[in-house]
Amino acid sequence: MVKKPKVTVVGSINMDLIVKTGKVPNQGETVLGDSFSTLPGGKGANQAVAAARLGSYVSMIGSVGNDEFGKSLINILKEEGINTNGISISEDEATGIATIIISENDNRIIVAPGANRGVTPSVVASHKELILESDVVLLQLEIPLDTVVYTTELCNENNIPVIINPAPYQALPSKVINLATYLTPNDIEAEAITMDTILHTIQEKLIITKGADGVAFYQGNEEATVPGLTVEVEDTTGAGDTFNGAFATKFGSGASLDDAILFANAAAALSVTKFGAQAGMPTEQQVNDFLKERDLAK
Repeated sequence: MVKKPKVTVVGSINMDLIVKTGKVPNQGETVLGDSFSTLPGGKGANQAVAAARLGSYVSMIGSVGNDEFGKSLINILKEEGINTNGISISEDEATGIATIIISENDNRIIVAPGANRGVTPSVVASHKELILESDVVLLQLEIPLDTVVYTTELCNENNIPVIINPAPYQALPSKVINLATYLTPNDIEAEAITMDTILHTIQEKLIITKGADGVAFYQGNEEATVPGLTVEVEDTTGAGDTFNGAFATKFGSGASLDDAILFANAAAALSVTKFGAQAGMPTEQQVNDFLKERDLAK
């Protein structure tokens, strides 16, 4: 029987404010959009939902404001079966929001962190037991960088694998790169990382998502690829988060690197066939069925 892993996500929780438009406005220009919606998001929360739907026991460490968005987002996470005991309520900051413009099957995103700034090292330390019980810990960069550093060091001291999704990109301290088990950048983020460090020293940590072109990673000194999967694209928002939640789940369950990446690639492909970051995230059975349909199941 495959192990059901314990995944702890330390990261952001946002409400996504989404506008669909046929034309992205130029500087100073106003255009009429097609539709507007509010949907749960934040890289941390998205990755937590993905991991939960795909079979992990998930705990979330994060922060929201004492407002309607915050209350709604916590309830949504609870409905997904996620342990929300690690989420603090800020009286000083509003819940984080992301403004997303969707046009021509792609997106542009502006994030206002709000309460996510309150996910400090002391908050993580106060929920240390969640980290210590984990099979894998998942981090992104929508929370303070010193929290990423602290959590990575804590995981390393206790021999707990840590996956860092370096998005939105900022330069990572060398000790974070050295202590991370895996880094999961997209093409643009990978280029920035390798400008900041020497590729051959970290290449075995890199799992590079390339959208429709699949995933690149390294086995020894050789680059390997998992090809992209052709699907009908509705919304690419959350595809990277789905990949990370799926990869953490499979890796945490003891799957091989190849199998974990294949599974995560399929989950990400399925996620873009529906509108909304979390709405499109598939279940484990849906991913397995999809792999069988494509004759990729192992």
